[in-house]
Amino acid sequence: MADHAAKAALFDALAESAKALANGRRAELIDVLSQGERSVEDLAVEIDQTVANTSQHLQRLLRAGLVRARRHGTRIFYDLSSPLVSTLWRTMRRVAEEHVEELEQLTTAYVGDRSGLNTMTRDELRERLRAGDVVVLDVRPPAEYAAGHIRGAVSVPIGDLRARLLEIDSGARVVAYCRGSYCVYADEAVRLLAEAGRDAARLEDGFPEWASARLPVERGA
Repeated sequence: MADHAAKAALFDALAESAKALANGRRAELIDVLSQGERSVEDLAVEIDQTVANTSQHLQRLLRAGLVRARRHGTRIFYDLSSPLVSTLWRTMRRVAEEHVEELEQLTTAYVGDRSGLNTMTRDELRERLRAGDVVVLDVRPPAEYAAGHIRGAVSVPIGDLRARLLEIDSGARVVAYCRGSYCVYADEAVRLLAEAGRDAARLEDGFPEWASARLPVERGA
C-alpha cells in the first residue's frame, strides 16, 4: 500500500494552481496577462487595486508557477509562465459557464445586453480576411496590441475610436475585438460604430482564443 501521506502531499501539489486562481483579483490578473506582459503598475490599474495589493497577488501566482517575472530598471514585469496557464483559465471559465447558475445574470450586469450586437465567428473572420473585404480593429490598449494581434488588424484603442472614425473606410465591414468574451471594449466599439452608421460586428471572443486556435497573428507595433 502506498503511503497515504505521500499521496495527500501529491494531490495538494496538484491542486496548487487551482488554489492560486481561487481569487477573483488573481483571475483578473491571469485574464490581463493572457494578452501579454505587463508591469505591476499597469496591472494595478487594470484590476483597480493598489500596487502593494497587486504585488501580493502576483507573488502568490509566482509561487504557484503560473507567472514569471523580470526586472527592467526599477520596474518589474510579469507574464504567464506558459500558454497552458491561459488554457487553464479558459477551461475554468467554460466550467463556470456550464455549471454556475447565476453567471449569465452576473455577465449581463457587467457587459450589458448584447442581444442587439452583430457578432462574427473566428471562421467567418478568417474567410473575410482572406477575401480582403473587412477592416479589423484591435481596440485593446497599445501594449497588448504590440504583444500580439490578429494579422492585419489596426490598433485603435477604444478611447481613441471616436476621434479616429474618419480614418476607417465608411463603406467597409468593420470587426472589432478585444480580450475575450468578458471584455467590454469591443462591445463599446461596435455600438459607437453603429451609431455612426457603420456596418460593424464584434468578434465572438477575443485575441487569446484566436491565437490559441493557431490562426494568423503578428507582434509589434
